[in-house]
Amino acid sequence: MSVLDQIVKAYDIRGTVPDQLNADVAHALGVGFASFLRSNSNAEQIVIARDMRPSGPEFVEAFSRGVLNQGIDVIDLGLGSTDLMYYASGVLDAPGAMFTASHNPAGYNGIKLCVAGARPVGVDTGLLDVKRVAEEVLQGGGPKPAASAGLHSERNVLSDFAEHVLTFVDLADIGTMRVVADTANGMGGLVVPAVMERIPSVELEVMYGELDGTFPNHPADPLQPANQRDLRARVKSGGFDIGLAFDGDADRVFVVDELGEGLSGSTTTALLAVSALRAAPGATILHNLICSKSVPEVVTEHGGVPVRTKVGHSYIKQIMADTGAVFGGEHSAHYYFARNFNADSGLIASLMVMAEVGRSGGPLSAVRAPFERYVASGEINTQVDDAANVIEQVSRAHSGHDQDRLDGLTVDCGDWWFNLRPSNTEPLLRLNLEAADRNTCADRVTELLTMITS
Repeated sequence: MSVLDQIVKAYDIRGTVPDQLNADVAHALGVGFASFLRSNSNAEQIVIARDMRPSGPEFVEAFSRGVLNQGIDVIDLGLGSTDLMYYASGVLDAPGAMFTASHNPAGYNGIKLCVAGARPVGVDTGLLDVKRVAEEVLQGGGPKPAASAGLHSERNVLSDFAEHVLTFVDLADIGTMRVVADTANGMGGLVVPAVMERIPSVELEVMYGELDGTFPNHPADPLQPANQRDLRARVKSGGFDIGLAFDGDADRVFVVDELGEGLSGSTTTALLAVSALRAAPGATILHNLICSKSVPEVVTEHGGVPVRTKVGHSYIKQIMADTGAVFGGEHSAHYYFARNFNADSGLIASLMVMAEVGRSGGPLSAVRAPFERYVASGEINTQVDDAANVIEQVSRAHSGHDQDRLDGLTVDCGDWWFNLRPSNTEPLLRLNLEAADRNTCADRVTELLTMITS
């Protein structure tokens, strides 16, 4: 495998530094992205932002050099969250590149690409074209430089981005609230205070707010319960109304109630769907197929139209555009908003949850209760030699039940269901299962894992 085969994923580019991703590779990818844009659009400029990882400045410089070489201007946004970059791409109607490895450990970096209007670039929408040209550059070829190089400039959009985030709620709904945010030394340390300081009634405490891409306190992956431990303890010890756990590039957020108990991505999706439908009655709401059955139930009960999708931001953003959906949610705590150029934002989701709590007049532990109707296993990964063969065996064993192949294998057994998907990057099968009660969930997980490992 070439280095690009190793780092170009389904939705983005991600690899270890410097053996997989280094300045030469970043430069080649810059040329590749510019070449793709010149062949498929009339783009004259792109926006670039980066997270706090130590390799970011070098990679941005090398990537920018490749873009400028092809005659396209670069607007350098400096340090920012991924949703800040998407905002800039949307308001400036320009393609964008975000240098981040999101929740990955310190030894990684990566790039998320989008075209004008924050529309995603994945393997089905141009990423393979970028990869092909970058491969040529690394082998000493590639497109010739443009007749005149592009221009480089810098722009700070943090204040404008913060004001944009605030437009998604009525600040009066939030009211007086004490909030603690664990930003895990990631980009939330920059963007969360910039938004919250504009809400006088909110008292904010930030945990691990220093921007440090070595992650000295804990990994910036709030999907793992262990990485929420400090936040949950602080919520209880400090008497806070809500806790917020952001990932490294701050486009995802997990929510913790006043009792120190975390909300699943499905619960937050259902809660946000209700908020979205209040503003847009009868609207379409997206949820990926890993979300709890409670999500489409809640959407239907509140007059909305639920639409089930594959997992992954590039798929969801495209379906949002195709269906006119106002909101979409994933179990992994990505939340997408039509008025945010169909892009995901942990900050917008945070404010909307806060507004729902404020409107209710009660604690978050009470607000969440109507949306938690079933028991979920969480995602369970199992290493297998032949994922496709295992999936077929599991399918045959459940042939008497409703099945579909929208994304992996989903089997609906009535009072319980499961999805089994192969990993895009590793020899793993990912199992998600939901049942009516805890004992049934545990028993069915044991049955499935026995079948998978045998």
